[in-house]
Amino acid sequence: MKNILMIGTGGTIASGQTAEGLAPELDPLQLLRDTPRVAQLCRVDCLQLYSLDSTNIRPCHWLGLARAIRERYDQYDGFVISHGTDTMAYTAAALSYLIQDCPKPIVLTGAQKPIWYDGTDSKRNLTDAFLYACRGCGGVQIVFNGKVILGTRARKTRTKSFNAFSSIDYPETAVFR
Repeated sequence: MKNILMIGTGGTIASGQTAEGLAPELDPLQLLRDTPRVAQLCRVDCLQLYSLDSTNIRPCHWLGLARAIRERYDQYDGFVISHGTDTMAYTAAALSYLIQDCPKPIVLTGAQKPIWYDGTDSKRNLTDAFLYACRGCGGVQIVFNGKVILGTRARKTRTKSFNAFSSIDYPETAVFR
């Protein structure tokens, strides 16, 4: 059974309802409680690195993610990063250049609706992300809405649809059916 590190950064997937609206407050362990199938796929350790709305992710956070992966690289077979959708493609591209030629999968995923929300896409996206981290190719990928997109080719093209990400000028790496 593979060992996967899940790194939490915040985003809608990890948001709860507050007096000011949605705000990131759930850690990776809480997200995994709502996706029990993941425990059948692999062993997971969790690291809460940030708890940010993705519009607040900056280059210093990309460097922190890369550092966290490098420091733990030998202990894991792959990495899953839960992330907000607004800047996920930027983070994926940055990590692709910060961690080049990585033979292990580094998978980013998130959701258009929080994990506790009826009709959420987060449970499918998380499960697919772990499936890919356990069986997929190395390098940085975004797994979202049944698609696997190379980190340097992903772009958020829709703000409300579950089909939020597209692969630009390059085929999708894989598709979940």
